[in-house]
Amino acid sequence: MSISDIFAAIRLGFSEFRIQDLLDILIIAFVIFKLIQFTTNTRAYQVIKGVAVLLLVFIICNVFNLITLKYLLNSFIVSGIVIVAVIFQPELRRALERLGRIKFNLVSRETPSFEIVNQLSRAVENMSRRKVGALIVLERNTKLGDYVNTGTVIDAEISDALIENIFEPKTPLHDGAMIIREGRIYAAACVLPLYDDPSLAPELGTRHRASLGISTVSDSITIVVSEETGIISYARDGKLVRRVDHDTLEDLLNSHFGQQERSFALFNRRKDADGKTEE
Repeated sequence: MSISDIFAAIRLGFSEFRIQDLLDILIIAFVIFKLIQFTTNTRAYQVIKGVAVLLLVFIICNVFNLITLKYLLNSFIVSGIVIVAVIFQPELRRALERLGRIKFNLVSRETPSFEIVNQLSRAVENMSRRKVGALIVLERNTKLGDYVNTGTVIDAEISDALIENIFEPKTPLHDGAMIIREGRIYAAACVLPLYDDPSLAPELGTRHRASLGISTVSDSITIVVSEETGIISYARDGKLVRRVDHDTLEDLLNSHFGQQERSFALFNRRKDADGKTEE
């Protein structure tokens, strides 16, 4: 094939180019971008790079008509899909959970977000000062019903006294995680999945591993108070931030509950607008 033939083929392709083709390309580009963004700093990212290399080799095989190599690659790709699905089941499940998230997560109507933030931050800082271990999960779009079922449902308003009492050593509910849903203490003494990465610092105990574990299977934010040192940490999206000070803690809580309150207000405005339209 000569250079003129290649340019002729390119011109022919552009002459038959449709708006639908542009939309198709943009959608595929967006999916690839989100896939790379989602898998960065994970095991799956290395697999994606390997798959990209295989696709490049496959294209070269088609261009040069390398029949034997193309046959081997076809066989590998068919079986490779099953192998990848088995090996990377947690990552695939996390991706599907993100796709199925609910758009609106309503904050409690009874308690304003600033009061929730005050009560929570006061409880966390008091427990930090007294070196009382705590594990508090702020549920977001991914529902944590499977983990709620492992604990005791409370469904009470948030107060610093109640939080400190729940995590007080030797009380019935102190061991395990508290789950906060829609601006209320929904459950306590819940069992969370543990993060099993061997590279994790050895001084991090079960609470920190549990906070990382739940952050890898959901979009929750988990606040941890170390029983040994009193250090406050939080985990989100599989990452742990340690030595959280007062301002950082309040910013984190304000961001979470403020966003929930804005979602609730937006949901109400849309309902009101729909009601006026129906009238």
